[in-house]
Amino acid sequence: MTLIRVVKQVQRKSLQCPLLCRFSSDSSALRKGPECKWLCGSSQEIVSAVRGQVEVRQNFISEEEENVLFKEVEPGLRKKRYEFDHWDDAIHGYRETERLQWGVMGESILRRVRVVAFPEGSQLLGPVHVLDLDKEGYIKPHIDSVKFCGSTIAGLSLLSDSIMRLVPENNSTDWVDLLLSRRSLYILRDDARFKFTHEILKDEDSFFSGQKVPRHRRISVICRNLPV
Repeated sequence: MTLIRVVKQVQRKSLQCPLLCRFSSDSSALRKGPECKWLCGSSQEIVSAVRGQVEVRQNFISEEEENVLFKEVEPGLRKKRYEFDHWDDAIHGYRETERLQWGVMGESILRRVRVVAFPEGSQLLGPVHVLDLDKEGYIKPHIDSVKFCGSTIAGLSLLSDSIMRLVPENNSTDWVDLLLSRRSLYILRDDARFKFTHEILKDEDSFFSGQKVPRHRRISVICRNLPV
């Protein structure tokens, strides 16, 4: 089970995005272009700071593949109740599990995630973390413990769009928002993992570039590498 700690609450100021950057859906390189708008930030400087360390690949899995993963994880999740207090108060309205064994198609999907997200030969955390957020659930600003996970985290978003917010530890007035659309893959690396808090916004706060992004029940299937 992933162990995480809350670093600090981030004051939510404006939900408007003054800077919207366009990224290629299959590259982490920042560029102008029409392909995919998935990142916005409070300044060009903060966007540049996460360049190459954040990536969102839209439509990484198909509807059929989403359904396959959902059918694998739903029976185990259904046996649990949503929790509204986490051991370190980082998550509200969640249930979670870990899976080591997957069906043929599920394992094939996760293999693609690993190839895309992690350098060849990386030592990965064996169990895959599955986190189920209720519609009213959210993840508070936190940084994952360096004792239990390494430099990279990669997560598939099932069932709902959502907004992930990154805030630098040393400057809570700056922020970066990632649009995690349903069936997308997000990747956080290096400083984006350890020098920024990350959170999943509440439904009422879920805006991207000034546009409402309704939050529904969301399941994330998350792979991590081991600490060095």
